[in-house]
Amino acid sequence: MTARFAHDPALLARFPALRVAVLVAEGLDRLAPAALDPAPFADRARARLARAPEGEWPEIRAWRAAYAAMGLKPTQVRCASEALLRRLRLEGALPRVGPLVDLCNAVSAAFGLPLAVFDFDRIAGDLTVTFAAGDEPFVTFGGAEERPAPGEVIFRDGAGLAHARRWAHRQGAVAAVTAGTRRALLVAEALHDGAETDLAAMAAALATGLTAAGGRVREAAVWEAGG
Repeated sequence: MTARFAHDPALLARFPALRVAVLVAEGLDRLAPAALDPAPFADRARARLARAPEGEWPEIRAWRAAYAAMGLKPTQVRCASEALLRRLRLEGALPRVGPLVDLCNAVSAAFGLPLAVFDFDRIAGDLTVTFAAGDEPFVTFGGAEERPAPGEVIFRDGAGLAHARRWAHRQGAVAAVTAGTRRALLVAEALHDGAETDLAAMAAALATGLTAAGGRVREAAVWEAGG
């Protein structure tokens, strides 16, 4: 069965500047971990942070504006890429989770754009970025079950599960990538001027890295969200 990824038209109407890059990769359980090298991307992020803190990057400023428009405090609820950059600036390193996630985190930091990575086979049906009804289960990495606030932007699947909360802020445990993941859905989103160019470069970097490690890129696309 073919699953569909989409953004709710109501969300697109509220944030017309949104642009999206999607990458579907297969054969991830047979990757050569040593070939997934996050270091060049982490170094690129460090170099850029040395020139300006993450809060001054146009990519991050655009996400902060979006969170403020949703009534959230941008310095308390950060998009995932800002959280990674802040950790890199303060601690000097990015978190280590596993080869695939480490690469994706480093690429996200290098481009300053949030990148959601899901185990494709643990998503039920379609995946939609939409406004929560408030009854969608969200399972944290600690095993706790939460419910998003009504109207909160979430990634919701066909079974009504929330796989990410507060849009690009935090992912859940149900579709987390593990060493046994065979297929992954990677979603990068941007709101800043010039987003199309940056998303295309980001998708190309991910595709190159995954292919070099022995994965197969089944689909890669950059489009105007909803297009």
